[in-house]
Amino acid sequence: MEVVLIRHAQPDVAEGVCYGRLDLALAQPVAPLASIVAQLAPPARIVTSPARRARDTATLLADCLAAPPVCEAEPALREMDFGTWEGQRWDAIPRDTLDLWAADLLHARPHGGESPAQAMARVTAWADALDAGADARLWAVTHAGPMRMLAAHWLGLPLAQTLHWSLGFAATCKFVLEGGTVRLGWWNRVVG
Repeated sequence: MEVVLIRHAQPDVAEGVCYGRLDLALAQPVAPLASIVAQLAPPARIVTSPARRARDTATLLADCLAAPPVCEAEPALREMDFGTWEGQRWDAIPRDTLDLWAADLLHARPHGGESPAQAMARVTAWADALDAGADARLWAVTHAGPMRMLAAHWLGLPLAQTLHWSLGFAATCKFVLEGGTVRLGWWNRVVG
């Protein structure tokens, strides 16, 4: 099974603002998504985070396909919930709460939302439930957090390592799942 993870196109939000669950439209103009489609083999299925920025990206991608499959919303692929930090500028969040989070990055929740460990459990449960024989090719339109979590899970790496991997808006990452093994085809392929 080939799984292509696609990060949503750039959302309409000011730089430096914390957003995860915050539902945002796409910024205009949208990156040339037809170029992404031209570089990929067509999917048997497209699943997408229910967030507007991911759904809209998935729809734009599907519109570029000759025979587009239906885009199915998958709640497990939503971005982490940053609780009371949602919509705030990162530099406006009190330093002591950021320090609490940094002291236990996986489990702390000083914002009252999800911890990275909780989000990763949700995302990897979805990944583990995939039927490798059901779809030859799956596109999953999601967010940077879940994409890094899936990479850590599939490649057996600590999340702290993949959190530092570069990942642009509308970037693609390909994984091949077969026979109980996972192979990374590419990471952070950006059209441009």
